Amino acid sequence: MSEALTPEEIARKIKRAGIGKAQFDFTQTSILGIMAGAFIALGGVFALTIAVSPELGTGPARLLIGVGFSLGLFLVVVTGSELFTGNNLMVASFFSRRISGPELTRNWALAFVANLVGSLVIVFLLYYSRWWAQADYAFSVRTIQIANDKVNLSFGTAFVRGLLANMLVCLAVWMAVAGRSLVDKMIGILLPITAFVAAGFEHSIANMFFLPLGWLVSTDADALAAAGLTADQVDRLNFGWVTHNLVAVTLGNIVGGALVGLTNWTVYLRRQ
Repeated sequence: MSEALTPEEIARKIKRAGIGKAQFDFTQTSILGIMAGAFIALGGVFALTIAVSPELGTGPARLLIGVGFSLGLFLVVVTGSELFTGNNLMVASFFSRRISGPELTRNWALAFVANLVGSLVIVFLLYYSRWWAQADYAFSVRTIQIANDKVNLSFGTAFVRGLLANMLVCLAVWMAVAGRSLVDKMIGILLPITAFVAAGFEHSIANMFFLPLGWLVSTDADALAAAGLTADQVDRLNFGWVTHNLVAVTLGNIVGGALVGLTNWTVYLRRQ
């Protein structure tokens, strides 16, 4: 592996990246945002696929899901896609007075919506491919369980877990920026992403995949029976509770990501 950038060099590079992102036009941000949402969803597919064995305990399953889910951020970083949660680091550019408040919020809003579109494209493709019905509905069991656990979190719990998740996601981005080679970046991403997933923290863009897919799959009687659940036990898998989770987690993600960006701005960029 090559020598990594210093923390101050990383902070400067992230600031410059934020300035560049703010200058993207509608089409650029939309396309790159859709790509990011799709990539995170594909990471979710890989995660569910490799952690499908019912013999796995909670810890090993979450560890494998975290490793698999890292694929999503690998693809986002390598392709330069627009991931809403990673873009929360743009606060460094804002506090450096290199981008305006409207530019910041425009990027975040557009990236968020585009990420949702990209995630939903993969969700519907997976649903209609009946990927979840493979292996005697083993994939659907894990999918429904994950989604049902998420919608049963309280607003406060989801918010705090969202805060913690995006601290780790933004630190993964920070470590990826530190790397000079592709291998450096992949290693830098792997541990923080695996940690947030294994810990059960909440990521809004990941939930744009896990929640709609779990909701759709839970409407299939055979999939629900394979999961050993009744319709009453998954009654929160609906639009209202999915939205409830996404709002809480998104707000937590913003705070967690902004804390990482603001902390590093204060230490390395404030006097510049």
